[in-house]
Amino acid sequence: MSTEMRREVAKRVFAGEFRDASHTFKESEEERAPTYLLLPTGEKANRVFAVGTLTEKEDIGTDSEYWKARVVDPTGTFLVYAGQYQPEAVDVIRDIEPPEYVAVVGKPSTYEPDDGDGDVITSVRPESMTVVDADTRDRWIAETAERTLERIEGGERAEEAHEIYGERDYRSIVTEALENLE
Repeated sequence: MSTEMRREVAKRVFAGEFRDASHTFKESEEERAPTYLLLPTGEKANRVFAVGTLTEKEDIGTDSEYWKARVVDPTGTFLVYAGQYQPEAVDVIRDIEPPEYVAVVGKPSTYEPDDGDGDVITSVRPESMTVVDADTRDRWIAETAERTLERIEGGERAEEAHEIYGERDYRSIVTEALENLE
């Protein structure tokens, strides 16, 4: 049996669900144990896969490049932050001219601003980012709709998610997304 660490499968998730997610957890006390984001449909996500239109970008770094980008799917906006530890994504963001379809695979990250209002900002730290075409975007929407409906029907942590996030029906974001297929 190999002790090699393998990457976890990136979960397809719409921005409408991702932006509602705020609860993170680890399943073990080991130093390098992965951190998971609990999606409101009950799935745990260590990595996410999103496709949308990069609509805005801004270098918000002071000493070095640190890019903030907005990637919009039919249900909302993903915030993507890339800096020195994501050099390939930095190159893509720097060189792209919005609007452009992009595919992003990365780690979910949560941040609670100092303003004390209790809101949590959920973003993506990209491992990879690629410019894609409209057909790729449409396939992603269709497949993400299917995965989201599967999670709604039986997420492994659905009860825990409902306790944390309350009862929410994400079927409406699936419908919204499917209505945007080209």
